[in-house]
Amino acid sequence: MFISKYKKPVDTVIALFSVSIMVMLVFCVVWQVVSRYVLNSPSTMTDEIARFSMIWVALLGAAYTVGLQKHLSIDLFTHQLSGRKKQISIIIINAIIGFFSTCVLIYGGYRLFYKVLATGQVSPAMQLPMAYIYIVLPLTGVIILYYSFLFIIDAVINLKRGAA
Repeated sequence: MFISKYKKPVDTVIALFSVSIMVMLVFCVVWQVVSRYVLNSPSTMTDEIARFSMIWVALLGAAYTVGLQKHLSIDLFTHQLSGRKKQISIIIINAIIGFFSTCVLIYGGYRLFYKVLATGQVSPAMQLPMAYIYIVLPLTGVIILYYSFLFIIDAVINLKRGAA
């Protein structure tokens, strides 16, 4: 597969980063439970960290899933196809995913990030600029778009070779 040398490093970074965030999320939730029920002094900061971590894990996990081609639409439509039809289907589906990623995640996410940055909105407990939280939207969009381009290029190469 042509794309593996371009895809694998991105997969590794996303997987390691997502696992790290997930570990932090679990730690925060456990500490929140301990501080609330054992120490009778709930930590407000861990609640925010857990919420923001969940946002990042969900979005980066979605990008990772697109990179694995395990997205529902990809599997549903291409599973029973073969040969030229499968490659064309892969191109169309990844073009749609890339279009969505560009319009909603990159463009919309950047607009949201910029507006929140301009207003100076901060989180209640940590006083962290909310723009830092929302930057994951365009970041995820760029990753998904990258994966979509790789899969489109691979499908076009397979079409030219006449491979299934």
